[in-house]
Amino acid sequence: MTGVILFNMGGPDSLEAIQPFLYNLFSDHDIIRLPKPIQKPLAWLISNIRAKKTKHYYQLMGGKSPQKEQTQAQADALQKALGEDFKVVVALRYWHPLTERALKELMQYPIKRLVLLPLYPQYSRTTTGSSFNEFDRVFRRLTPKGKHFTLTTLKGQEKSYYYTSYILVYKVNCYYNHPTYIKAMVENICEHLPNWQEYFFLFTAHSLPVSIIKEGDPYQRQTEETVRLIMEHFPGVKHALGYQSKVGPTKWLEPFTDKLLEELIHSGVKKIAVIPVSFTCEHSETLYELDHLYGSMARQKGVDFVRIPTLKTHPTYIQALKELTLQTISSCENIKAIS
Repeated sequence: MTGVILFNMGGPDSLEAIQPFLYNLFSDHDIIRLPKPIQKPLAWLISNIRAKKTKHYYQLMGGKSPQKEQTQAQADALQKALGEDFKVVVALRYWHPLTERALKELMQYPIKRLVLLPLYPQYSRTTTGSSFNEFDRVFRRLTPKGKHFTLTTLKGQEKSYYYTSYILVYKVNCYYNHPTYIKAMVENICEHLPNWQEYFFLFTAHSLPVSIIKEGDPYQRQTEETVRLIMEHFPGVKHALGYQSKVGPTKWLEPFTDKLLEELIHSGVKKIAVIPVSFTCEHSETLYELDHLYGSMARQKGVDFVRIPTLKTHPTYIQALKELTLQTISSCENIKAIS
């Protein structure tokens, strides 16, 4: 049997979970690289301050993030698509169900290999990289050491190096340019915007500190390539890419989505479609920032504002996840043991 772990960020499942969720987030050394002796105390301080500021986000969203339920729905849909020879589970990075629970659930089955499948199409050390690092830590703790193997992923992706016990572990680093993922994005836009020719496309992605990009993180390049590939299907449509959700005083990727939106409105653009390009589930960045803040501002100024939903369980996206799972396994057939 093959286990598949869907990785996502997670979100608070109650108002009381906001502070511990944020604590877990700011404790992550892959995101914030503070000296380790002070990181957790600072994470506690920052999480308590931000929890008070962000509580109203979640109140507007019904008291919690919907990401857990939506990610589980994606797992259920992928399970159905893959069949009984696979077991699909969810591992959220900063709130339950966490990676350890996902692995313990899989270990109840006769798993011979694992596919690590992030719900982040574009790779970043702060998202996919962090989830894989957490998997490594948990996997080492829960399984005895064994041989090392060299595993190769899909064409165009990095090689993966994993130690294992009796389970082969494959990872999907990214799929920002996978044809079926791009097809899913295009279909999703067309289904929610049949008169797309009349709109300006404002793509939006989660921002990152510029310092991370300068260290070689491919996130910005991959996001731009995703947008380029999508726009090949919408000839003549004007578009732009912005970044959102900046935290802290350091320089982050720009231009910011809200500033771009304001500039478009001031320039006289009356029809704008906002398209989340780095999110595959809804959460505070989409439901609060895009819908509540940006959408309300645009509509108050007379703009026909349409926000394209995230992919969630779109059938073509689930097909893309199925293809990624099977193609990754196929590409890793020639495994050589390293002494």
